[in-house]
Amino acid sequence: MLGRFLGLAAIIAALSVGMAGIAGRSMNGAAEPPASAGGGDDNSNWTTERKHRGGWSSAAPAKLAAGKSSSGAVRIDRAGDSHFYADADIGGTSIRMMVDSGASIVALTRRDAETIGIDVDRLPVSGTARTAGGDVPMRTVMLDSVEIGGIEVRGVEAAVVDADMGVSLLGQSYLAKLDAVNVEGDTMTLR
Repeated sequence: MLGRFLGLAAIIAALSVGMAGIAGRSMNGAAEPPASAGGGDDNSNWTTERKHRGGWSSAAPAKLAAGKSSSGAVRIDRAGDSHFYADADIGGTSIRMMVDSGASIVALTRRDAETIGIDVDRLPVSGTARTAGGDVPMRTVMLDSVEIGGIEVRGVEAAVVDADMGVSLLGQSYLAKLDAVNVEGDTMTLR
């Protein structure tokens, strides 16, 4: 158990550092698109359109609509191991994920990535994740959408990690696009 926890911690740290470097290189000096004129909506890049059923894409993030539509709040109870787990719908497939606010992006196990239809071996290796078992390849992918309890976020950056993490991680590439993530006692609320 301690070894698995240390392995997850190492993966999270490696993903955070690795993805920060990738994000910095992928920007190529591009500026944020200007806010839409008129309306003054702080969330103008979010959409409330009907959910699009999709899977994943290797397309650049700018080509996908980043957004969220919410039917309210989702409450998640703390599990016996003191973590929070959510069942995420990715491309019509339910994937059990550990909520990890310390992970910069969603990190998928190879098994979960293949379950949702990603051909992991065809994705280019974009870096490595340092784990307790050594360095493992990391491949980035853009998920069309991730939905938890009616809260959908589109254009979610993810990494497929070839390591025995045991569970996929729901990181900031999803969580940061929500209105709020609160923990009170043994309940996490997503809005």
